[in-house]
Amino acid sequence: MNAPYDDSAGSSSSRTRLITTPLTPELLRGALELERTEHGLLPHRLPARARAQSEDGQLAAAEAKPSGVRLVLRTRATTVELDTLPTKTDYRGAPPRPDGVYDLIVDGVLAAQANASGGNVMTVDISTGASEFRPGPAGTVRFTGLDDRMKHVELWLPHNEMTELVALRTDAPVEPVPPGGRKVWLHHGSSISHGSDAASPSTTWPALASALGGVDLVNLGLGGSAMLDAFTARAMRDTPADLISVKIGINLVNGDVMRLRAFTPAVHGFLDTIREGHPEVPLLVVSPILCPMHEDTPGPGAFDFAALGEGRLRFRATGDPAERAAGKLTLNVIRDELSRIVEQRSADDPRLHLLDGRELYGRADFETYPLPDELHPDAAAHRLIGERFAERAFGAGGPFAADD
Repeated sequence: MNAPYDDSAGSSSSRTRLITTPLTPELLRGALELERTEHGLLPHRLPARARAQSEDGQLAAAEAKPSGVRLVLRTRATTVELDTLPTKTDYRGAPPRPDGVYDLIVDGVLAAQANASGGNVMTVDISTGASEFRPGPAGTVRFTGLDDRMKHVELWLPHNEMTELVALRTDAPVEPVPPGGRKVWLHHGSSISHGSDAASPSTTWPALASALGGVDLVNLGLGGSAMLDAFTARAMRDTPADLISVKIGINLVNGDVMRLRAFTPAVHGFLDTIREGHPEVPLLVVSPILCPMHEDTPGPGAFDFAALGEGRLRFRATGDPAERAAGKLTLNVIRDELSRIVEQRSADDPRLHLLDGRELYGRADFETYPLPDELHPDAAAHRLIGERFAERAFGAGGPFAADD
C-alpha cells in the first residue's frame, strides 16, 4: 500500500524518504462523497444525486469548497505533506480574497497552518457575473517538526477553496481513525455557517462549536445556498447523524427567492424530510443572527458598487420595507414564523428545538463586532458565535447536551 517518495527535490528542511499513503474515504471526515478526478480526489458536501438537481453555479462552487472536511489519522510522523490542487476565486472589481489555509490539529490542539501554492484560478466579474477559468499546477502543503510519538492528527482543508487531493506523504506509516466514540453533528446553513470571513477552516463557528462540544462535524453550510432545497433535505435525511441543526433565513431574504406563503410549507417540508431519516434525533432550528440591513428590509441583496469603487466590499438591501405587507421576507418575519412553526410542531416532536440567532450575535454584538461587509461576521465574531452555540446547544440543559 505504501510507497517511498524521494523528497530530495523538495523542501531544504527535509531530505528523508517519505511514505506515500493512498487517499481513501477512511482517511476523510466531513464529506458526503468523493469524486475521482484526473488529479486525485475531490471532496463534495452534497451527493451527486443532489448536484444533478441544480444547475446553479453558486451552489456548485459552495458545495465543492470543503468546509469542515479534514484528513483524520493516527501516526508517529514528524513530517506530513499533502499535494493539492486548489481552485481559488478572484472576484474582479472587489478586494482580493485571502488564500485558503490548511490547519493541522494534533491531539486537539492547533499545531501549524500553511497555504498551498499554485492552483487553478476562477475569475468572476461581479458586475456581469461572467467567469473565466485558468488552470494551474498542484502545490504542496508541508508540516515538519512534529513530535515523534503516536498522535491523533487532523488536517483541515480550506473552507473557501475547492481542493482536489493529490497525494499524502509522511515519514512514518499512518492509519485511519475508525469512526465512533463521538457523536456526529450534522449542520446546514448559509455562508455564515460555511465560514465566510473566518480566519481558517478550524475556526469557522461550526468548527469551533464542534470542538467545544466534543463532536464530529459534518458541515453543510453552503455559501449563498441555504434555500430550503428539497435535495439538501434529502441529503441530510440520508446522512448518519446523532445531532442535527438547520440555520434558516438569510439567503432566503438576500436572494429574494420566495414569499411568506411559500416559506411556511417549505420549512415544514424540509423538516419533514429530515425526520424521515432521523425521527428521534435532536433537531435544532436556528433563526438568523442579527443583520441590520435585512432586519426589516426585504431583499434582494446586492453589491454596494459605491463602496467597491473605494476598494471596500459591502452589501446592501434593495427591497422596500412596505413590501412586507405583500409577503416579502425579512429576518424579523422569518424569526417570528420559525418560532410559530417550531412551537406548533414540537407538540408532536419533543426533540425539536428553536434557538434565536440573536442569542448568538445580536444588537450589542454588532456594536462591538460590526459586520465588515454588512453581511458576514469577521473572525472574532465567528469565535463568539461558536462559543455561544456550544454553550446553548451542548451545555447543560441544551438540546445537544451529552445526557440527552
